[in-house]
Amino acid sequence: MTRPSALSREAFVARFGPVYEASPWVAEGVWPNPPDDLEGLAAAMAAVVDAAPREARLALIRAHPQLASRAKMAEASVREQAGAGLDACSPEEFAAFQRLNGAYDARFGFPFIYAVKGAGRAEILAAFEARLANDPDAEFATAIAQIHRIARFRLADLLESA
Repeated sequence: MTRPSALSREAFVARFGPVYEASPWVAEGVWPNPPDDLEGLAAAMAAVVDAAPREARLALIRAHPQLASRAKMAEASVREQAGAGLDACSPEEFAAFQRLNGAYDARFGFPFIYAVKGAGRAEILAAFEARLANDPDAEFATAIAQIHRIARFRLADLLESA
């Protein structure tokens, strides 16, 4: 694999731009000196997000699809949700996800974010219910932390597959 630091700007953004859902500005923010290791690259990309204005971080959160949604979503999101079994919900589970998605969005103004890799539907639904009680600032921070977890999983997959 070509080290991230050896890629052209265009190649780097093409490869790592999708790590943060529909937000290639994150990859652009670590150019021209991206680290070559997983931990360094994950930390550098997270730092770009954390330093961004609140409006940019809110747009990043809103770029994520609702869980167990039938809406069109990025290929990585489709794989992640399928891996957690969200594409195989019972009618009751699907209804619960739809109810919670609506309540969560009404309360916070953005979709519920959860790094689903390694989790099951019951665990995700329990987290959904519990996080509805959070105050908006705490939930905004939790959503960003979950996005960083998702990005780290995606980076690990990218670096392993190369």
